[in-house]
Amino acid sequence: MGIPENQLETWSHQGSVQQSSSTYATVKNALEATGSAYAEKDYSVFLQGSYCNDTNVYSESDVDVVIQLDSVFHHDLDVEALPPAPKAAFKTAYSDATYTHAHFKGDVVKQLEKVFGASAKPGTKAIKIEASGNRRSADVLVTTKFRRYHRFVSTSDERYDEGICFFTSSGTRIANYPKQHSANCTAKHQAADSWYKPTVRIFKNLRRKLVADGVIASGIAPSYYIEGLLYNVPKERFGGSYASTVANCLDFIAKADRSKFLCANEQYYLLRDDPNVTWSAANCEAFLAAAVDMWNKW
Repeated sequence: MGIPENQLETWSHQGSVQQSSSTYATVKNALEATGSAYAEKDYSVFLQGSYCNDTNVYSESDVDVVIQLDSVFHHDLDVEALPPAPKAAFKTAYSDATYTHAHFKGDVVKQLEKVFGASAKPGTKAIKIEASGNRRSADVLVTTKFRRYHRFVSTSDERYDEGICFFTSSGTRIANYPKQHSANCTAKHQAADSWYKPTVRIFKNLRRKLVADGVIASGIAPSYYIEGLLYNVPKERFGGSYASTVANCLDFIAKADRSKFLCANEQYYLLRDDPNVTWSAANCEAFLAAAVDMWNKW
């Protein structure tokens, strides 16, 4: 019973690094080229997602790139129900930006279209750059900084969690925390004696087979949430062999109170009803049931 160790070992391997690195360099150079409408603005370009977190597998193609306007931030003042006085002080201390996220995104779209032509296509959330030759496809997310405030008295006395923020094509604001996600996944990997990230890759390949076999629908178990699911597994459940690690992880997850699981960024609960930043409990259950069934019937 159970998936053989040699199969799990194969699934644990990381996908292409050189090609994704080259793709990132190409996109980054295009974004940072002189002559763009935002060239003199304060911005930064960085990776997020599987390639950033070293959890990519061979079947994955997209390279996720973030370009962030660093001189602007959106905010949430209601996390701990701040009273009216701090909110008024905040509005006095900070003024509205004149160069907004909408301006920045429009300028980034123009820059990418100038470099990549029709291969650059704005989508609901990100700008898709189609693959060409040795260049992988890439998603470019245009963001500003985001602050979730816990305290505000003045600009010298404030406390907040900092993430990124962007708007969908329909105007929905989404705030997330990719740097915390990446740092926490790396810390988990180290605490689990370097078993965490290979185990994530195993689960992602297991998902790929379940989709290929028609057992679950594509999109039920995004890579980001698989990383979050395994982030909640105690470090003691990792190690010994891949077979024992997968069995121990499945056993823990199946028996745990998953309603208390956190996203790897530790800013959101993992299983909730917001489709933009959390995983639906029903989709998690469907993936977990299919994974356990595959493990038992292999």
